[in-house]
Amino acid sequence: MNDLKIVLRDTGAVLIAVGIISLIVGIVPILFNEVGSLQWIIITCIVFLVIGGIFRVIGRTDDETRVRHAMVTAALSWLIISLISAIPFYYIAKINFLSSFFEAFAGWTGTGLTMFSHPSQLNHTLQFWRSFTQWIGGVGVIVLTLVILARPGTGGFTLYKSEAREDKIRPSIVSTVKIIWWIFLLYTGIGILILYLAGMPLWDAINHCMTGLATGGFSTNDNSMASYSTIIQILVIPLMIAGAIAFSAHYNLVKGKIKKFFKDSQTQALIVLIFIGAFLLTYFNMSIYNTFLASFKYSAFQFISAITCTGFSTTGLAQWNDEAKFLISIAMVIGGAAGSTAGGIKLFRFILLSKGVGWKLRRAFLPSKSTFRYKIGGKVLGKEEAIEELSEASIISFMWLILLIIGIFVIMVTTNSGLANSAFEVCSAQGNVGLSVGITNLGMNPIAKFMLILNMWVGRLEIIPILVFVRAIIKGGRIF
Repeated sequence: MNDLKIVLRDTGAVLIAVGIISLIVGIVPILFNEVGSLQWIIITCIVFLVIGGIFRVIGRTDDETRVRHAMVTAALSWLIISLISAIPFYYIAKINFLSSFFEAFAGWTGTGLTMFSHPSQLNHTLQFWRSFTQWIGGVGVIVLTLVILARPGTGGFTLYKSEAREDKIRPSIVSTVKIIWWIFLLYTGIGILILYLAGMPLWDAINHCMTGLATGGFSTNDNSMASYSTIIQILVIPLMIAGAIAFSAHYNLVKGKIKKFFKDSQTQALIVLIFIGAFLLTYFNMSIYNTFLASFKYSAFQFISAITCTGFSTTGLAQWNDEAKFLISIAMVIGGAAGSTAGGIKLFRFILLSKGVGWKLRRAFLPSKSTFRYKIGGKVLGKEEAIEELSEASIISFMWLILLIIGIFVIMVTTNSGLANSAFEVCSAQGNVGLSVGITNLGMNPIAKFMLILNMWVGRLEIIPILVFVRAIIKGGRIF
């Protein structure tokens, strides 16, 4: 019973925090005189606060949050938040509830796959609601909760880790999340100003900066970034890259420790992969765009959008050949840095698994009694620690890929799409990217929608919290 109380108490806190911060969205319908939309934003906030309050009352306990509690809380919170956040889409856009739930889930998970083929026709309230969910969801709803409710102690750090975060920038978890939000707000303000000065309309600059930095990819434009100038497209690239770099690295940058920023192993890996991937994709697309410069312009942007898990696009991807789609799919699976707003299996695991291959080969070729250092990112690990880290990365990556394969089969069967397109769409969903070859749409099979929602859920939280959550349901609320 105490397990359930702890989960309800912490989930209630998350819902209350989201309900409070979501009141900000109410400013938009007031400014644009969209009175009919205002009531649904207020009702949504009230539902958050009421359900959160009920959970807090039922879950009154002083027991400390443990790892499995935090995992269940994270999985349950993201599910309930998306269900409640579907209200504005259902009542304002008047689409069916499953599609509304899909849109909300794509928002909070920072995925960017959308049910709306013409987002420019949505009113300002819904456009901002979509951007807002990605902006908050990119950093994490539990990170938001720890700022608003300022919950210190080991329980706070346990909840912080449940959203696939590890690094503590400062000794205190509360000060860590405050630093994260300070950096995020600073970058958002700078990004909006730069895009506006470059010629993007202010409303577009606000929304695209929010979703670009959060690596979400929702756009107010039907053609995403394709309708904007080349200069603006170039200026969006640093926003996407910034969103895919760990906040701990950004902290070094804003503190003036530039060398330390560039020495971060994940940042280095991201830069290297961008250069390799952009030029390789340019080669694959030469047959479509004819000239090197034209191919590089579209290919580089799309590869960066994919590996940073942003989902902005400047061209139609359905026309690309299978080699190009496969390369983009790999980029979406790898994703950005751990501790950033990006999805994927994370650069840290990609680096660790690559190192693991090297370690295995070295052990195979060296004499049996020889030893060597297990070094990653400038840090030397003991043999047991290295094996444990590698084992954890391998298990999570393996389970991640298993669900990816299941998703591909489901999408192939339910949408009658080919392997390349189905794989692309599922990699986009589970990598929390949002690039699409046209499979995701309002009229797609409900089973396909459920599958992609599951892929997005797993991609945002990684698979372990969801498995613990499912086990808790099967066990009737018992977590341990």
